[in-house]
Amino acid sequence: MKFNITFRNMDASTAIKDYVKQKIGRVKKLVPEPVEATVVLSTQRHNQMCDIAITAHGRLFQGSESTEDMYSSIDKVMDKLQRQMRDSKGRASRF
Repeated sequence: MKFNITFRNMDASTAIKDYVKQKIGRVKKLVPEPVEATVVLSTQRHNQMCDIAITAHGRLFQGSESTEDMYSSIDKVMDKLQRQMRDSKGRASRF
């Protein structure tokens, strides 16, 4: 799995990088082999924004969230992406 993590208007921290990699690693049970994950972490005033796009088997799963805490933003985006992947998996099996 390839990770591309970008920090905008904030300092790069290994703790946040490791947290993102851990969270994205959990989606392996939903999608056998995610090919690429692009993560953009940024701050705007008091909001911490997280944008994640995961490309797997020709499908793009993406989400964005903004809260006052970066870890909370990451958690909420991952919830959205996991829901998208579960729904996609259900639709693929129907056809």
